Amino acid sequence: MTHQIEVKVPDIGDFIDIPVIEVLVAVGESVDVEQSLVTLESDKATMEVPAPVSGVIRELRVSLDDSVSEGDLIAIIDADEVPASTEVETEIPPEKDREQPLAPSPPQTEQVSAAGPVAKTARPAPPSTGSRQTPPVPMGASATSPATIPYASPAIRRFARELGVDLVQVKGSSRGGRIIRDDVTGFVKSTLAGVATPATGGLGFDLPPPPKVNFSRYGDVELQPLAKIQKVSGAYLHRNWVSIPHVTQNDLADTTQMEVYRKANAARAQEQGFKLTPLVFLIKASVAALQKFPGFNASLDESRENLVLKKYFHIGIAVDTPGGLVVPVIRDCDQKDIFELAAELADLSQRARDGKLKPIEMQGGCFSISSLGGIGGTSFTPIINAPEVAILGVSRSSMRPQWDGETFQPRMMLPLSLSYDHRVIDGANGARFTRYLASCLEDFENMDL
Repeated sequence: MTHQIEVKVPDIGDFIDIPVIEVLVAVGESVDVEQSLVTLESDKATMEVPAPVSGVIRELRVSLDDSVSEGDLIAIIDADEVPASTEVETEIPPEKDREQPLAPSPPQTEQVSAAGPVAKTARPAPPSTGSRQTPPVPMGASATSPATIPYASPAIRRFARELGVDLVQVKGSSRGGRIIRDDVTGFVKSTLAGVATPATGGLGFDLPPPPKVNFSRYGDVELQPLAKIQKVSGAYLHRNWVSIPHVTQNDLADTTQMEVYRKANAARAQEQGFKLTPLVFLIKASVAALQKFPGFNASLDESRENLVLKKYFHIGIAVDTPGGLVVPVIRDCDQKDIFELAAELADLSQRARDGKLKPIEMQGGCFSISSLGGIGGTSFTPIINAPEVAILGVSRSSMRPQWDGETFQPRMMLPLSLSYDHRVIDGANGARFTRYLASCLEDFENMDL
């Protein structure tokens, strides 16, 4: 015997013609008591209409974007059982049918035959509550979500909570920017794939999109396409900047004696067809610092819960090319002297400028160095080259007065800027690493040159 329950729009105050923004069930689907059937939205808030009983959806009388008012029929449910407080008309088969259970009459809510109307079960009337049969659903200003709360229905909020998703990070794709189920599942998939999901405007934050400006209104303009390297690297730089909490530690290294040694050996390098630049000393100093602080020679694994500590020392060197910045990698820098490093650096840099680097020659780096010393500047914030956890920026060295305890002495000072991933490295170790690296340059004769 089937009990059919009509589900209607409850008391929603003075609101009429409320749009249906979500239909959460389908005909033939089993539902539980209090399971949401549809979501309605006024101009101030959203509400869900729940199932009063468990059962199977027999009919749906509304569709997406329909408008409904209080008392409108939403659905008919074939109920498993009817609560005592629920008024419903059900059929009791005639006595002759009750004696023949193998051929029951088909379930109907109302049936008229030649013998007259079918008898109805007598159920106690619910307690009187006046003219109101369902409790009012707040739809006024008190139920309005603040502007900072994402635009999503309660069902979607509950779904996001179950998945551990912060809806602030999810961009809504439905009408008015409302977040729907597909937006949440898409965010989860992109997060598991290690891709940062951009919010409004593709900026990686919940910000307004960039302004659309017709610059030609203000004067002559020229459209210049980005270079291929800029297009490719730009997306990765953006990802690294928004997904890694950068901190930059600045320091100065006294390279006076190192410069004396470098210039004294410049001719030897020149005879072999390359230059002995300060960069090779920086590579050796970086290797020494990575050996002293192994947490810098590491990467976070895919779970973001473990560090992968590397036992090799491959250093990436940023090279400025006509097409944009590329980062070839010199491998096993701990096993090469400064002349071997200088020769390899010259070869890689030239092939980078000629566009002849192989993909494998730009992979596998442990730590990167970006030197702007040949151009100028006093400091900058280099962007970490994921999956590395740190990068060293080098600016132009200059002669500066340094106090030796009795008088000021002219010393060649090299600015160092270390950017590091604050999830892995704390500020104290960032400062220790930078100071140790500077001390290696200052005491270069004790390095493994």
